[in-house]
Amino acid sequence: MPAAGSRPAGPERPAGGRPRDPSLDQRILAAAEQRLREHGYAGMSIEGVAAAAGTSVPSVRRRYRDRPALAAAVIEAWRVEPLPDGSGVARQRALAILENFRRNLALGDSMPLLGMLLAEESRHPELINRFRARLVKPRRAQLAEAISEGVAAGELPPETEVDAVVNLLIGSFYARYVARGAIPRDWARRVLGQVWPPDRADRR
Repeated sequence: MPAAGSRPAGPERPAGGRPRDPSLDQRILAAAEQRLREHGYAGMSIEGVAAAAGTSVPSVRRRYRDRPALAAAVIEAWRVEPLPDGSGVARQRALAILENFRRNLALGDSMPLLGMLLAEESRHPELINRFRARLVKPRRAQLAEAISEGVAAGELPPETEVDAVVNLLIGSFYARYVARGAIPRDWARRVLGQVWPPDRADRR
């Protein structure tokens, strides 16, 4: 969540005069995202973003007060593959959520960007908080719901600790990347099979 008293992360509406140019808004965000990916937060200056977007520093600052506000707007606008629609049986939904997670981690420089957000947490906690709210919590909620249904259906043991299983499944992707630098295409199937084998669902 943004700090108390801070301006919204998104572009502000002008008090009067001509309306904002949507194409310029898009160019600014695209330039800011590129700077984040290529140079990290420290290398994403308002001046550099303005130059890359083909505009002026005042034009950027009219939309985003400072660098944290601009970075937060980039997080809100990150292009990701949407989560599955939530239909289907529980285990199939859990697998689809994890496969979606792998595909999103493969987009651009997702892991280095996450590392950048964590590195800035002590100085700008609003950045990682926005990332959690937009990209982490919805996925975890859907996965927890599928696992809970698996427990209710008798496909998973009644003593299953749902939050722990969510952490094990999602955390395995980060662990695999840190250890090997790549996540296999079949990782979702493999890791889910360790805690929720397909034959348990077939027994119903």
